[in-house]
Amino acid sequence: VQLQASGGGLVQPGGSLRLSCVASGFALDWYAIAWFRQAPGKEREGVSCISSGDGRTYYADSVKGRFTISRDNDKNTVYLQMDSLESEDTGVYYCTTRPRVCPIAAWGRWRPDEYVDWGQGTQVTVSS
Repeated sequence: VQLQASGGGLVQPGGSLRLSCVASGFALDWYAIAWFRQAPGKEREGVSCISSGDGRTYYADSVKGRFTISRDNDKNTVYLQMDSLESEDTGVYYCTTRPRVCPIAAWGRWRPDEYVDWGQGTQVTVSS
């Protein structure tokens, strides 16, 4: 099981990036995929999650309305479109999986220990 995140880079405030998470060794169809991020000196925080099946999506309040998560099961890939980027969005972004659906209870949705497999991260830097 491998997850490969890519698409990070340096962007000015207000700009956009699209991250990709490609899975290998298993089919994404049956898994929920989430994005987390970690800024220097801070704890890892959940950003967005998309369930299998109905594709229900969830977003942290800090990114709601600016980020969009989507999945292409044929390509075994999940995307995170990030618009209107802010300096506070800077960090290493990770994708991760758990079976079937994102945690239903809000209290558990952004706990890293609710997820199973993690990919290596991709760096996003928002700076002028």
